[in-house]
Amino acid sequence: MRIDHPLHHAFREIVGPRHVLTGARETARFRTGYRTGTGSAIAVVRPGSLTQLWRVAQACVSADVTIIMQASNTGLTGGSTPAGDDYPGGVVVISTSRLKGIHLVRGGSQVICLPGATLHELEAVLVPIGREPHSVIGSSCLGASVIGGVCNNSGGSLVQRGPAYTQLGLFGSIGQDRQLRLVNHLGVELGDDPEHVLDRLEAGSFAPEDVQDCTDRLAHDRSYAQHVRQIDSDQPARFNADERCLYETAGSAGKLIVFAVRLDTFPKSEGDVTFYLGTDDPAKFTDLRRTILSAFDELPVAGEYMHRTAFDIADVYGKDMFAAIKRLGTSRLPTLFAAKARIDGWADRFGFLGPNLSDRLMQRFGRLLPDHLPPRMREFRDRFEHHLIVKMPFTEAVKTRSVLAQQFGHPDSAFFECTPDEANSAFLHRFVTAGAAVRYRAIHRDEVEDIVALDIALPRNTRDWVEVLPDHIASPVIHSLYYGHFFCQVFHQDYIVRKGTDALALEHMMWKMLDERGAEYPAEHNVGHLYRAKPDLAGFYRGLDPCNQLNPGIGSTTRERFWAE
Repeated sequence: MRIDHPLHHAFREIVGPRHVLTGARETARFRTGYRTGTGSAIAVVRPGSLTQLWRVAQACVSADVTIIMQASNTGLTGGSTPAGDDYPGGVVVISTSRLKGIHLVRGGSQVICLPGATLHELEAVLVPIGREPHSVIGSSCLGASVIGGVCNNSGGSLVQRGPAYTQLGLFGSIGQDRQLRLVNHLGVELGDDPEHVLDRLEAGSFAPEDVQDCTDRLAHDRSYAQHVRQIDSDQPARFNADERCLYETAGSAGKLIVFAVRLDTFPKSEGDVTFYLGTDDPAKFTDLRRTILSAFDELPVAGEYMHRTAFDIADVYGKDMFAAIKRLGTSRLPTLFAAKARIDGWADRFGFLGPNLSDRLMQRFGRLLPDHLPPRMREFRDRFEHHLIVKMPFTEAVKTRSVLAQQFGHPDSAFFECTPDEANSAFLHRFVTAGAAVRYRAIHRDEVEDIVALDIALPRNTRDWVEVLPDHIASPVIHSLYYGHFFCQVFHQDYIVRKGTDALALEHMMWKMLDERGAEYPAEHNVGHLYRAKPDLAGFYRGLDPCNQLNPGIGSTTRERFWAE
């Protein structure tokens, strides 16, 4: 029997009954993280305008309920879903997926993105003017939102641009006096009344002269290109707790209600050349990284690493997603994921069908598809343990060919220059890896306890980057998947562990190993409910949200109001 909460009527008045979800089944996909985390909620509310979002937030603040902001729900650490049921006042999840909108400003050199705008949508808007966003197709999360990336300092695969970052945002904050205030640091003159400001912004009702230059504030991390070149530094290039990239909305992790961000765009790179490298000697990749970062005039566009095991898991358990993206494009993925959620919801209602029905169906479908990987990639998989995909600017192609011919012309290493189709397939194969690990868990539930997913940044001077697990840690691990952004020394390390393993205890043992290596973690997926926020990061959260009403408990911080321990 469904029991109404006093807030339900208010929410229905604001957004309409259709967009207030209260039943356990209909809210399940909003309350459950993509990879981890689930909990209860008073309601899931889906506002259809920025003004509706403001009014819903006001109602939540007045009722003193916990607010969890959610965009695409593609995060890997559970940071945009409840984790358990012990939240002060109960949880309201506010989903911003209906709040689409992208405004080009300053001739398209910058954009203003609303909460529901996705990376794919931003990419599509910029194509006609020959520009591209900070990040392209997500390295781990397909369908991710632009604002979600900023709030989590997501890094992405493009070497030259660093983490998603801006100092220009429009957001709501809850002060020490428990009042919700709208803060306009967007650099656009929109007036003073909150609802008037939000209506004008959403409609794009502002003139070019209303958009200020804001030359003293950043709309991306301009220093990263030089920062990543410091190959002898004992500090990682980028990680979530790096104070360089914590500023209001940037890194806010749900501790603000973000209505819009303003970001730089970039000239679209043309004529890039992609090389596929393989080796059994990881020092070869180390030497190449140091040579390119120190001696080349231009940085690589991208450099993505995969270990053979990750290659194999993505090959078998990411095949259907690879085919869906290649044939349908990323624009169809939200529809695909929504259908997947409906199938699983229907299956849960009829329990005899078993869990993860959609995954099992998609896996069977994938087996019927023809081989999806180019023959030369198959050959390199059989020959080499370590794989690297390097995309270079056209201006550096000749120099790259020369360096590769010198360094990779031995029996233990080789390379080939990709055709456009091979390049597309190589990067797409790399990008489906994280989802493939989740699929493996779903298909092998009787054997798998969980995935221990680590997201680490190694010091820039690291030479021995390949991890070797001691026997007492390796024994419960079925598969270790290593992949990541090689030139930034950011790695995703997914461990599929056997049934009966204490995954949390195993993860904490791995943290100790990472500390000994000088690693920072998480690198780009944020703390969520898997990592502990370091003191400076926790202090940043306290400054943004002194009442601790927004997304309390992330980073293993307290969930109590006003941060009472």
